[in-house]
Amino acid sequence: MNQALENLLTRRSIRAYQDRQVEEALLDQVLEAGMYAPTARGMQSPMIVVVRDKPTIALMSRLNAQVMGSTSDPFFGAPTVLVVLDDKTNPNGVQDASLVMGNLMNAAHALGLGSCWINRARETFQLPEGKALLEKWGVPQRYEGLGNCILGYAAQEAPAPKPRKADYVLRV
Repeated sequence: MNQALENLLTRRSIRAYQDRQVEEALLDQVLEAGMYAPTARGMQSPMIVVVRDKPTIALMSRLNAQVMGSTSDPFFGAPTVLVVLDDKTNPNGVQDASLVMGNLMNAAHALGLGSCWINRARETFQLPEGKALLEKWGVPQRYEGLGNCILGYAAQEAPAPKPRKADYVLRV
C-alpha cells in the first residue's frame, strides 16, 4: 500500500504521553506540514502557536477542563500543544484551520509521534485568562481558537480502529 495512504488509515488519537519533549527537527517538520495545508484561495489565514513550557500548558489544560466542567487533564500529559487559530474575518477560516489540524496530526503520525485534536479552544480563549494568553503571545484580535493539537511520544500502543459504519459512503 502507498505509504501516505497507510499513514492516513493507521493514525489514531493518542491520549497518554511520555514525559519527553518532541525534538525540534520533528516539530519543525510537523509545523511545515501544517503550513502547507490547503486554504481557500491560498490565503493561509490560520495561525499556529507552539506551546512547550509546562506552566503555560498546565494553565491551558486547567482552562480547557474548566470549560468542560472537569478537573482532569484534557491534554493527557502531552509535552507540546499546537494551538491552531482561525481568522474570524475570513468566511473560510474554520475550514482552513481544520485542514491545518488534519495535516499536523497526519504528519505527526508519519514521523512516529502521537497526536490528538482537543476541542474547546474557542471557549478557552474566550475566557479572560485565555484572552490574556493570546494578548501576551501577540496574536491579533481577529484570531480565535479552533483546536489544540497535542503532540508527543505515545506512552502506550495506539488503540485499534473502530469498525467503519456501513452507510459511511453513499454513491449516487
